[in-house]
Amino acid sequence: MDALSQLLNDINMHGAVFRQVRLAAPWGMRLSTRGLSSFHLCQQGGGWLQLGNEAPRRFQAGDGLIVPKGTPHRIRSGETEAQQEKDLMEFFDAPGFEVQWLDRDGPVTTLLSGYFHFDVDLARPIMEALPDVILLPGTNGQPAAWLQFGLQFLLTELRGNDAGLQMVVNRAADIILVQALRQYLRDLNEDSGTWLLALKDRALSSALVAMHGAPQRDWTVPELARLGALSRSAFVNRFKKIMGRPPLTYLREHRMRLAAWRLQHTRQPVWQIAEQLGYGSDVALTQAFKRTYGCTPTQHRQAGLVPASG
Repeated sequence: MDALSQLLNDINMHGAVFRQVRLAAPWGMRLSTRGLSSFHLCQQGGGWLQLGNEAPRRFQAGDGLIVPKGTPHRIRSGETEAQQEKDLMEFFDAPGFEVQWLDRDGPVTTLLSGYFHFDVDLARPIMEALPDVILLPGTNGQPAAWLQFGLQFLLTELRGNDAGLQMVVNRAADIILVQALRQYLRDLNEDSGTWLLALKDRALSSALVAMHGAPQRDWTVPELARLGALSRSAFVNRFKKIMGRPPLTYLREHRMRLAAWRLQHTRQPVWQIAEQLGYGSDVALTQAFKRTYGCTPTQHRQAGLVPASG
């Protein structure tokens, strides 16, 4: 598995929701999905996207807007704020797939908007490294070929509402995010200052795949360096420069995120989680966990109201 696939596999994307919204200008909507990734795919017309106090950004038919961190934003028909503004989340919560707001006489814009869940703790490193919005530009009013074919299939599924629909919707959301991240990585400059550059670096991506694929293994720096065909010192220097921490520090942080997730989402006893993450005993895991989170694994689990065994 490549490094991007391994990272995305770890963050547990699920529960995607799509709505097709048809709007006659003038219109305005707001959306805040902290802890969720949201997106807008413009099928017809166009509008403006604004995040916080930033200058509005124009989008048009064929463009895709990915808001990976769920940053609060507004979309509207004009560059200036709309007099009437609706909360798009209310449309997501309502039954049905198609939503229409056509009680105006202006040009119509059609959006396929949606969101999906991810595990906040496991996804934090990759989400913090991403921008607030990723643009997937269309060409001549049409989305990229992969997106155009995917949308046709997805719209057919959503209107059919057959068994297994949620699984199809989840996979479609996965594809949209993966393609957005691929484009973002392709456009990254060496001086961008983000650790995501490691995913384009053969030596570092090999080490990341190894650590994420087998976090329980007692990895050593020489072993990780050999995976990338580098000397020990060259590997450590490159890892620290791009990742901002030594390789074994990164591994420890990843193990702690996995431990926190398993404590909150499974019934596994602490000793079993310790074993799965390469700690010799529950005492060793407890010490490491307390240094990271300021509480014991048991206290962390109790805060999430998840049984310790069963």
